[in-house]
Amino acid sequence: MFSFNYAAGASFIGVWAMWIAVFGALFGLNELTRRFKWAGFAAFFVLPLILSSIWFTVMRDTTYTDWFHLVKVYSATIGCVGFWLIRHVQRTRKGQKPWRLADQKWVLWFPAIILAVNILEAVTRDFQVGMLYQAGGMLHDEAMYVLGGPWNFMNAAAGILNIITITGWIGIVVRKKTKKDGSKDMLWPDMLWFWIIAYDLWNFAYTYNCIPGHSWYAGFALLVAPTICAFTLGRGAWLQHRAQTLALWCMFAQTFPWFIDKGPFAVASTYNPTIMFIVSAAALLSNVAVFGYMIYRVRKTKRNPYLGELYTDHKEYKQIKALAIQ
Repeated sequence: MFSFNYAAGASFIGVWAMWIAVFGALFGLNELTRRFKWAGFAAFFVLPLILSSIWFTVMRDTTYTDWFHLVKVYSATIGCVGFWLIRHVQRTRKGQKPWRLADQKWVLWFPAIILAVNILEAVTRDFQVGMLYQAGGMLHDEAMYVLGGPWNFMNAAAGILNIITITGWIGIVVRKKTKKDGSKDMLWPDMLWFWIIAYDLWNFAYTYNCIPGHSWYAGFALLVAPTICAFTLGRGAWLQHRAQTLALWCMFAQTFPWFIDKGPFAVASTYNPTIMFIVSAAALLSNVAVFGYMIYRVRKTKRNPYLGELYTDHKEYKQIKALAIQ
């Protein structure tokens, strides 16, 4: 499934140790930026401005400048900026109830839109690779070999279903501050574990299909970190964790592209068509299952999943909702 760069001095233990280090860094930085308002502002408002000035000047010949990488880093960052504002912007006037941005229903469409746009970007890339690289070849906009095939179209279909099954954003709320957690996370109670797992399978298949030289870190580690956080310390805030870890990783990869492209820590795909087919089939089947369950719930409850919440009677939904500011 993966090929380590033994010719450059890689070792099995060394590469796995680096994977754990990347996972730990992503998890730790996400904890820092979610728990402290100032850290989130520094990471997603100030740092991108500084790095952008570097990427387009002194690093313009070495960093990624293709449309996909630039759209990905900036869309992820825009998502983080929007989520930070939803979590922290409020006005308090003496004798009046606090005015919060998170209470404005029109604002709650933003997380769903930015998520759908990010998925659609990857779906577009899957179609592109599937149509243009069926015989294999180097991408025109970056030095990476890809092998197109039916797996690309299967995974693109999985991504489209993943967009369709985004539900209940109108119920997004902010986590109340406690002694143990003052993060004010952006909670999405209707986004439950089965959708998250289906997304992870789809996104891993996408990285394995379309950026095979980066999927060890940008697919594997980058998906595990926010998912574990969403199921443990930061329950109910998967999208926020996903956006923050993605933005941090993209900024790192833009600044240090050699880390994942060259040297002993670079990990490539084996380009085995059978494995690519199996990975994409798992992604498609899981998203078909979530879509089928969504249709079942819509028919049973008579609820509109796009104008309200669909899974309100789930135990996990209730546990997440209980964490919110009342």
